[in-house]
Amino acid sequence: MVRVVVAGRVVAAVASVALLGGAVIGCGSGATGDGASSVASDVQVRTSPIADRLAKLPAAVDGDRVVVGRPDAPCTVQVMVDPKCGYCAKFEEAGGETLFKLADAGQVKVEYRLASFLDQGGQSGSVRAVNALRASVDAGKFAEYHAAVFASQPKGRFTDEVLLKIADAVPGLRGAEFDKAVKDQKYKEWVGEAEKGFEATGAQGTPLVLADGKPVGAKDGSMFDAKGFAETLKAVGVGAS
Repeated sequence: MVRVVVAGRVVAAVASVALLGGAVIGCGSGATGDGASSVASDVQVRTSPIADRLAKLPAAVDGDRVVVGRPDAPCTVQVMVDPKCGYCAKFEEAGGETLFKLADAGQVKVEYRLASFLDQGGQSGSVRAVNALRASVDAGKFAEYHAAVFASQPKGRFTDEVLLKIADAVPGLRGAEFDKAVKDQKYKEWVGEAEKGFEATGAQGTPLVLADGKPVGAKDGSMFDAKGFAETLKAVGVGAS
């Protein structure tokens, strides 16, 4: 059984992943999210081109993680991302979509650790975004909403208004329970636990893919290309059925 870890921590504009022996382009550890105000009317909402497939993917909370896919999948993929990281958005558009396709095919299950370290004093809204993502699990819409949140990443911060406008594009997600969870930050404590779990991994850059403890797709940049990332994963025995 192959275990793959995709670590999504932002630590430097061009981050050196010394502990893991690889290099990755990412956001900066000293950086914070854009503090500019963001209103829903300024956000261009986008959804995944495979939204219909994502809508069928099961997701469940497992401690401080969200696991997507079939429990009996032969490989486990761990993904760590901050919703306000621009490079994470680029990864999700390519490598993330590849992983979701593999999950849909039953070849992997994707274990998400959702980070919010870019949100210092609420400047990026990452905490609010992770809270909304956690709430989407209860509605059975995590994979589809997750893809839409990263595809619709605002130039300013994530606000409740922005997050709810993105949710409008996910059929069946909006409702009294979800809206209240977003506005009240129902899962703020869980968001903190997820951040601590993310930090405990020791990951130093995003996005970073580890196969058997080794970086995959970072040095050659294949994680930002859907087809190339699929080939990279196959080379290490993931999705090679």
